[in-house]
Formats: sequence, C-alpha cells, structure tokens
Amino acid sequence: MKRTAKYLFIATLCTFLAISVWQVLIGDGINVNIDGDQIDGPMGAVLGVLFASGGMAIAAVVCVGVAVFLGVLFAGLGVLLVGGMALLALVCITAVAPLLLPLMIVVAIYYFMRNRRQRRQHLALDQAV
Repeated sequence: MKRTAKYLFIATLCTFLAISVWQVLIGDGINVNIDGDQIDGPMGAVLGVLFASGGMAIAAVVCVGVAVFLGVLFAGLGVLLVGGMALLALVCITAVAPLLLPLMIVVAIYYFMRNRRQRRQHLALDQAV
C-alpha cells in the first residue's frame, strides 16, 4: 500500500475522532420523540445517534444485498462492486454513528498489523531468491 493512502486513512480516522469529540463537548441539542415522550439532553443525543446508525445499518445491508445481486447478474466487476459498496456503507455508518468509532479503531489496528505481516513475508521471499 502506498504511503499516501496510509496517511489518508490515518487522517480520516483522526477526523472522525475530532468530530466525535466535538459532538460530545458541544453537542447540538438532539430531541427524540418516542410515543409522545420527548427525550432530550445526553440521553436524547445517544438515542438519536443510535437510531440513525440503526437506519444506516439497515440501509447498508440492503445496499450490500443489491450489490451482491448486481454482482451475480453482471459478474464482470461484481467483486469490486460488492467490496466498494460494503466499504461505502461502513464509511457512512461510521460518519453517522461516532459510537462505532472504537470498533473502527480495532479494525484499523488489525488492518495495519495484517499489512505489516504480509510485507515481512514478501521481504523474506525476496531475500531467499
């Protein structure tokens, strides 16, 4: 992976973290109305973000299902289409729900560790030849 892509990935994660901190510190006064009861304050914000991310998760599942169907139907670029749609859904969910940021940090750590291990294997193969 190129160095600029790694820096862009790290910058994206830092941006999401900054947005999450900004939301926690400043907030925007989310009000949630459940069966006529208005919930506001921190609990309203948490419920609002939770319900929004739930809707985005359902939309992501539907989009990935449509992508799988189109990938099978058009079979040429199906794998790239499914991967791109899943990545887009993941980015949208992460942008809407900062509560999923810790999960994204764990995924990023796994991604970097996996790439480092593969790089070491390639270096070992190059030295053996």
